[in-house]
Amino acid sequence: MKDVEEIVYKNALINAVKHKGKANNGAVMGSIMASHAELRSEAKKIGPILGKVIAKVNAMDPELQKSELEKRGGMKKPEKKEEPKGLPDLPDVEGKVTLRFAPNPSGPLHIGHARAAILNSEYVKRYGGKLILRIEDTDPRRADPDAYQSIEEDLKWLDFNWDEEYVQSDRMEIYYKYAEELIKLGQAYMCTCRGSDFKKLKDESRACPCRDQPVDKNLELWRNFNKAEEGDAVLRVKTDINHKNPAIRDWVAMRIVDEEHPRTGSKYRVYPMMNFSVAVDDHLMGVTHVLRGKDHLANSEKQKYLYKHFGWKVPVFIHYGRLKMEDVALSTSKARTGIEEGRYTGWDDPRLGTIRAIARRGIKQGALQELITEIGPKMSDATVSWKKIYGLNRSILEDASDRYFFIAKPVKVQIANLPEDEEGIIERHLHPNFPERGNRELPFNGKVYLTMDDVERAGKKGILRLMDAVNIRFKEGSCGCGERIAVYQSSTLEDARAAGARIVQWVPALKSIVADVVMPDAKIVSGFIEPAASKLEVGDVVQLERFGFARVDSAGNRIRFYFAHK
Repeated sequence: MKDVEEIVYKNALINAVKHKGKANNGAVMGSIMASHAELRSEAKKIGPILGKVIAKVNAMDPELQKSELEKRGGMKKPEKKEEPKGLPDLPDVEGKVTLRFAPNPSGPLHIGHARAAILNSEYVKRYGGKLILRIEDTDPRRADPDAYQSIEEDLKWLDFNWDEEYVQSDRMEIYYKYAEELIKLGQAYMCTCRGSDFKKLKDESRACPCRDQPVDKNLELWRNFNKAEEGDAVLRVKTDINHKNPAIRDWVAMRIVDEEHPRTGSKYRVYPMMNFSVAVDDHLMGVTHVLRGKDHLANSEKQKYLYKHFGWKVPVFIHYGRLKMEDVALSTSKARTGIEEGRYTGWDDPRLGTIRAIARRGIKQGALQELITEIGPKMSDATVSWKKIYGLNRSILEDASDRYFFIAKPVKVQIANLPEDEEGIIERHLHPNFPERGNRELPFNGKVYLTMDDVERAGKKGILRLMDAVNIRFKEGSCGCGERIAVYQSSTLEDARAAGARIVQWVPALKSIVADVVMPDAKIVSGFIEPAASKLEVGDVVQLERFGFARVDSAGNRIRFYFAHK
């Protein structure tokens, strides 16, 4: 029992050192049982040893306790459990993985779509599988003719590289073929009940009269379906009429929609419902794993019936929670209404959560990718804050973005008594940490733009230090032309520090450029930016010093920026 005594002794020392020199019998026994599972059957034998050892330890001087513990390796630090990083593995992977991203072309993609696109893309990269883009446009009423192109543009920005592309409105004959096969299998029927009548029967777990029609009758009705009026009939998939969820009971596979389709016009009137076309396509395209929101749980259950009827292998369904974004409506329909009513300027309005609105502000793809990867496909709902996105984006922009002076709501200041040798060109690095990028030039002749805040905080007798230029002191009043008058005070940074001067940025009045910054609330802040900004191009993201990061939206004699964040 020598080893046991040593274990007891060390645990008693640890407990004593933790608790001011006094070990506790119960605590020490608990520690031994937790860390030495092999001794749990020996608890009765350990009891007497424990009492003697603890008495010995508690009689020691605290310094001796520490010394004895050090000889035995010291206080053991609790091991930190490392949180798993990155996405969890896909379950039930057998052979090649095939995933799909299947948006409805009701409008441009938003950050909720980005979650599905990025998750599928990242998993395909991990497993080296196939990635499919499938446009699900079998509801003519929701198909926006402009969305087909905008979706591809958004996906390219997201770095979503698909291997195969399909558009469901090109596959109508395929859906007709499988609908007829399902009827022949006796697993689908043409229902001519009124919708309200069927709902009442369904809610009471009772089959409608059409359910037991012979196959021949269903085939006849199916082949003449195109001649029916909208709402007169639907094709239903047989499920469990007693299913606990009424929504699962004999769901609709096909219906008539009298609406022009943006791609096929009036060629078709009979359109598949999402659950039918999706299940058929996922099977034919060999999709192995389906990543979708938990709002599709019932849809997954519906689709399993179709797989069972046809004898197909069911893909692995992975459902994740809802993604909410603070202060942003992700609803495409609400965004469209806002655009039509003039509340938003378009799909790239900075108040929207669309991919193009986010990109227009200078948020980088890498920030969204890191965010979505961190959230992963967990079932719990997640709320995304702008603060989180800004933090991830800032780490990308910090080194990449050149710096420029921008003065919002400017005040023109004329500096009196400026020595001639103080006039000239002042150079600053485009980025203080990367001098190799070159310099920007600020012409200085004693007329500059400052913010009103800086002017007022200087005070009547206050001194301001114009960064890399001179120190000035303000006089009372103005020159009568809206300008503020200041006088030259001194040149050096040391003088400014000695006087407790506030160091401020500035924009030279000479060759300055008018700049407008569109803020996240769509309000515009106007001012002047330094002349070197004339070299900026649309798409450049810069840091307007002391103002924030912003993306160039239009260049030229007047530059327009979209504000990203601080």
